[in-house]
Order: sequence, then C-alpha cells, then structure tokens
Amino acid sequence: MRALDRVIADIAPTDIPVLLTGESGTGKEVVALEFHRRSRRKDQAFLKCSCGNVTAELLAAHLSPSKDDPDEVGGSGTIFLDEVNQLDPINQNHLLQLLPDDRLLPQRSVGARVISATTRNLEEEMRDGRFRQELYYRINGVSLHLPSLRDRKEDIPLLLDIFFKKYASLFSLPEPHLGSLTTDLLLQHPWPGNVRELENFARKTVALQDEQLALGDLVSSPCSVAPEFTVKQVAGGVRGKLRSLKDAAREASRKAEREMILKALERTHWNRKRAARELQVSYKALLYKLKQLGLDATSVPPASAGEAP
Repeated sequence: MRALDRVIADIAPTDIPVLLTGESGTGKEVVALEFHRRSRRKDQAFLKCSCGNVTAELLAAHLSPSKDDPDEVGGSGTIFLDEVNQLDPINQNHLLQLLPDDRLLPQRSVGARVISATTRNLEEEMRDGRFRQELYYRINGVSLHLPSLRDRKEDIPLLLDIFFKKYASLFSLPEPHLGSLTTDLLLQHPWPGNVRELENFARKTVALQDEQLALGDLVSSPCSVAPEFTVKQVAGGVRGKLRSLKDAAREASRKAEREMILKALERTHWNRKRAARELQVSYKALLYKLKQLGLDATSVPPASAGEAP
C-alpha cells in the first residue's frame, strides 16, 4: 500500500489514464478519488459512471475536448469508469474514439481525466472477444492492482482504528475497544467483502456498542466463508481444537453473557429478582440462563440464597 501511495503521488499530476484492478470492496473508488484529489483537476468534478448503464451521450459530454481549444482541459475533472468490462461493444467503440492515441497523435488533453476500474481479468476478456484490445491499451496507461484484505491482514487493526474514529464521531458515540478474542477472530476471517466488509463491521460495532452482536452479524452473513482455524480457548487461554468461526463467535458471546450476569448478581448481592430487572429480562429467563451457564442455585453464596422483593 505504501508503494501504491508513491505511484499515486507520481502519476496524479499527469493526465495518464489509470486502470485499477482488484476484487470488489478493495477500495478502487477510494484510490480513484485520491488520484483526483492530488491532480491539477482537484477543483473540478469527480464523476463516477457505472459502465453497465452508461450512455454514449454521457461519455461524449465528459470526454470530448473543448470545441474552442482542442488542447484545453475540459471542465469535467475526472471520470471514473467503474466496471469498465461491462461496456457493451457499441460503447467500447465510442470510448475508443474519444480517447486519444498518444503514439499517433500530438499530446492533447481529453475533456476529463480517465480512471477505469474492473474486478475482471481484462486480458481474459480480450481473449474471449468480450473486450476490445485497442481500448484496453488506451485505458491502461498505468495499471495498479489493489490487494485483497486477506492478503494484507496486518492492516486490519489500523483500518479498524480509522473506521472506529470515523463512525464514533459521526454517531456521537464512544469509540469501541475490541477484546483480544474478537481481534483474533477478525484476523482469521477471510473477508470476502474486503475493506468494505470491514468498514460495515466497524460501523455496526460503533452503532450497537456491542462487539459480539456485530461479530455475530459478520459470521452469519451469506457471503461469509467460515473456514476452520485455531482460536484461544476462552477459559484456559491456550490454543484449542479447530472449530468454525461461527462456533468461536458463539463461545465469545456466551463468555460476554456470563460476565454481564455475574456483574449484575454481584451488584445486587446475588438477588436474582433484582438482577433480572437490572438485566431487563424476566426472572424465569434469568433462572434458565443461570442453569445454562452453570450458575444455578447450587452456586449462589449461602448468605445470599434468599430472594428479597
């Protein structure tokens, strides 16, 4: 990512077309915005176009050079062609005509700086006849690949810190501090949704103020893959047997639940009726939970066995 930042710093001031590749959620639009922010067009517009429904008129409006001066930079700033592989053959040809070939023509600026992005392998798309070879070389002045989050997991703590600060400020809520078990689980998660999925987790954690609830949503997501991995046993603090991410999340949730109940019981001197009111559950539900967690009547301190109203 540091190398990527250096390339952005070098290339942003130019009008060289950029092709960004990488899985969905790796931050291609964020990088495109950073190119724009560091360019000489930063005071002009940044336009995102979804190539699945882009029109020839829109492309012409933003990519045609000024009629008065062919060398003048247009007023459209930067155009971000998202999923450029989805352009149909007609619009591929139209875009090809709008982009200058610097090998044959004198250097001139188009109406907007062109940054393209794709989650597909365009070389394979070309071999299969779905993407024009000439267009590929026009948009690929510089090609940058954004790595998936699972290939740079050492960035997860830093990214979480950024996202926690962002949403804590946005929601006017305290900034969360994750437990070690939750951090271990996050580092083992495959992150099929990449940085976007991590940001969603951070936003839920801040909004809910409960890391276990946010973690439960993460591991139960339809796009989530639950590989088997080693996690610390909650009780012993040593490495345990292989289990799924969902199982580990359930164990972490039970641990948090047990701690909350014990604290409520300690505050109420083991008066279960008062503890139930404090936990906002029914007395019967609390008794059931105590039995589930091995904290039934046999574990109540003798001096506190009675129940006050």
